[in-house]
Amino acid sequence: MEKFFKLKEHGTTVKTEVLAGFTTFMTMAYILAINPSILSATGMDPTAVLIATCLASFVGTMCMAFMANLPFALSAGMGLNAYMAYTVVLGMGYTWQVALLAVFIEGIIFILLSLTNVRETLFNAIPLELKKAVSVGIGLFICFIGLQNAGLAVDGATLVELVDFKASFHTSGICALLAILGVILISIMYIKKFPGAIFFGILAVWAIGIILQLVGVYIPNPDEGFYSLIPSLSFPDFSKLGLTLGECFDVNLKDVGIFNFIVVIFAFLFVDLFDTLGTLIGVSAKADMLDEEGKLPQIKPALLADAIATTVGAIFGTSTTTTFVESAAGVGVGGRTGLTAFTTGALFLVSTFLAPIFIAIPSFATAPALIVVGFMMASSVTEIKMSEENYTSAIPAYLCIIAMPMFYSISEGISFGVISYVLLNLACGKAKKINPIMYVLAVLFILKYIFL
Repeated sequence: MEKFFKLKEHGTTVKTEVLAGFTTFMTMAYILAINPSILSATGMDPTAVLIATCLASFVGTMCMAFMANLPFALSAGMGLNAYMAYTVVLGMGYTWQVALLAVFIEGIIFILLSLTNVRETLFNAIPLELKKAVSVGIGLFICFIGLQNAGLAVDGATLVELVDFKASFHTSGICALLAILGVILISIMYIKKFPGAIFFGILAVWAIGIILQLVGVYIPNPDEGFYSLIPSLSFPDFSKLGLTLGECFDVNLKDVGIFNFIVVIFAFLFVDLFDTLGTLIGVSAKADMLDEEGKLPQIKPALLADAIATTVGAIFGTSTTTTFVESAAGVGVGGRTGLTAFTTGALFLVSTFLAPIFIAIPSFATAPALIVVGFMMASSVTEIKMSEENYTSAIPAYLCIIAMPMFYSISEGISFGVISYVLLNLACGKAKKINPIMYVLAVLFILKYIFL
């Protein structure tokens, strides 16, 4: 372990790293319940998606451990899975097989880009204020998804409004109340620094829901999307993986149209490129692993591990696999090397045998995790200088933050931030502070709006 992970050099021990790995897993294990819920909207089998998520998380996190020796864990990225399900499939009308093939191809492209300095250059070119803003914006975006999954935020006359708790109390009403309870429980445990607060909060809310079902307060109604909360204890059906494994190659591009497919690839490319950079920025910033210039040591192998994970994940049958901000939880308890990631990856592999349990976790139990994780990421807003002399950076940061939840897109937030940063600094005579790469990014984003 010393040879692989250089523990003494990083001032850590095996015990500390393993504990950090368990902590990271417990804080991000909610993805095993949420990802199947989101991707099943495309018609994919939830059990197959869950097993694919476990395997992709295992491979990606192990790559991060041995290639970059960083304590970061990877899994199906929040926001990216929503983009695949709700934008590419449900919005654009493509099949999930087409979407997976697009993810696979852009993963290959990212591997090639990661072998060069392109992605590293893009990462370093983004100003520190925008990097902080990306973390905050992703936090608000994830929180908004959590509010929707909980049934707290619903369609209304004002576009979004609070759910009516009295209407359908035994289904949507009680689920929304349990989600609020979950936010309170997780927040208390998080404040008390209880290890695995998010994971155990999910389990606690789920357990309360089961009790309420047994006493008749919660009444399952499959026709309205409210199912039994009692999990199946059967052995996981690994044959389900065959429903998604390699399906990304079973696509007839003639039915899709080459031009249309290229558009999908470029859409994924833009979203994934800046979502991945954004998430990695958020993780690094939250874990305080950026240097004084806002750069991340060993960024190149970290990006390569991320790209490999995306490619392999598409073959397994899940959306883009990326670095998780919850990795900061492991860093917070002392994780400093790839041994933390190795431990987390091993736990993801073990999780494949617990598939029937994870698939039964309801969205109202996992939604509080998203809301609290959103707070964790949004806390970086205090590190953005809002003083008058810094307005040319602060205003783009603000636009970046609000665009992500408002437009339901991480890449749109980065786009608004980059374009406004370049334009404001140019107009205010501060062109010297603009990295030349930012001009290129601004032009690319503008062209995206014109042609995509």
